[in-house]
Amino acid sequence: MKYDILIIGSGPGGYVAAIRAAQLGKRVALVERAEAGGVCLNRGCIPTKALIKSAQVFQHCREAARYGVCIEGDVKPDLAAIVARARTVAETMSKGVQFLLKKNGIDLIAGTGRLAGAHRVEVDGTPYEADHIILATGARPREVPFMPIDGRRILSSTEALRLERLPASLIVVGSGAIGSELAWFYAALGVRVTLVEYLPRLMPLEDEEVSKAVERAFRKLRIGVLTSTAVKAVRTSEEGCEVDIEGKKGAETLSAELVLSAVGITANIEGIGLEEAGVAVERGKVVVDAFYRTSCEGVYAIGDIIATPALAHVASAEAICCVEAICGLDPEPIDYTTVPSCIFTSPEVASVGLTEQQAVDRGIACKVGRFPFTASGKATAAGERDGFVKLIFDAEERLIGAHLVGGSVTELLAEPTLAKAMGVTAHRIARTIHAHPSMNEAMMEAAEAALGMAIHL
Repeated sequence: MKYDILIIGSGPGGYVAAIRAAQLGKRVALVERAEAGGVCLNRGCIPTKALIKSAQVFQHCREAARYGVCIEGDVKPDLAAIVARARTVAETMSKGVQFLLKKNGIDLIAGTGRLAGAHRVEVDGTPYEADHIILATGARPREVPFMPIDGRRILSSTEALRLERLPASLIVVGSGAIGSELAWFYAALGVRVTLVEYLPRLMPLEDEEVSKAVERAFRKLRIGVLTSTAVKAVRTSEEGCEVDIEGKKGAETLSAELVLSAVGITANIEGIGLEEAGVAVERGKVVVDAFYRTSCEGVYAIGDIIATPALAHVASAEAICCVEAICGLDPEPIDYTTVPSCIFTSPEVASVGLTEQQAVDRGIACKVGRFPFTASGKATAAGERDGFVKLIFDAEERLIGAHLVGGSVTELLAEPTLAKAMGVTAHRIARTIHAHPSMNEAMMEAAEAALGMAIHL
């Protein structure tokens, strides 16, 4: 069968590419070996957020007296029910993707796809032809030799999302988004959690002030935080795990019932015919140009298998850009300096653009404005006063970075992301009327602080 565009992988990159191509009048097929929606909808972003919401509700119930609400009797988490709800949420979203594919007349082909020559794909041995082929095969949890994932004692995020009971203790290796979110989730439910990070600080890609704020919050929740610490070996037995580490105190051995490996991801590029088709690969990633063309004519790649930020919303943006380029719409290349990032711990973390240190390292003369949520009426009323908004402006007072930590700050990130993309100045943000009382007022207040016009500080 011949298609205009055939896509391998139905995650946030693949299914968005398929729908956009169908909207533009193309005959489209989408190949998927597992569930529609890929890892994000089924074993990543969405079920993780459902778990976190349950933990937040549990925390709110435990702290209800702070809000003048009396709850009699013990409040206990039911992990089986929490996981079941997360699975229901994921299945609902996956069915939604299937509905959209059907609505747009897209053929969903079940099976494992691989390149089989120019403009050809095989799905479990069945051949298909297409004028254009888009690879969107995503990624999987990275494994390291000293910490082999067995699914019983040493877990990847996939197993950590589906535990049947709460462990007594958990060691999380890696403090990126996945490690930090799952560490917070299990600690919030009462598990004794230790978070081990090789680099000098928690969430090492975030602004240093944000990292310090999160570390304080984690320690308050009694999460053990070990930074500048290397894991040397993990041993398992019927009783649990022993983890050999080397950190600030020298060599030590930690014990826990389970270990979660959260040390990154690996692109799914094996077994999809790249070498046979002559698709160039560097450092485990497919090489593409600004419009996602590979070295093989008619073959494109997007999402986690290329060397761009491994985020669902990035894959979706790349999908639209790629398809519109194929269809001759002359889209603008993606500006990767304006990619927002969110971590759904409590407090939440949200960021876009340069950190303060990155600006300094690049010799950019900058102005920094901060506004703490302790001075926010809405945050105080909500009982979420921890955290702040930090905005960074260049010498021309254009926004070049925003770093937020606090309650629901992921919902505030769109404003500074748009402001950065549009080259908005501190003065314009400061003079834009923000609703009161709102958490979003912190944007205006931080911009005012950068200009030396702070009123409420």
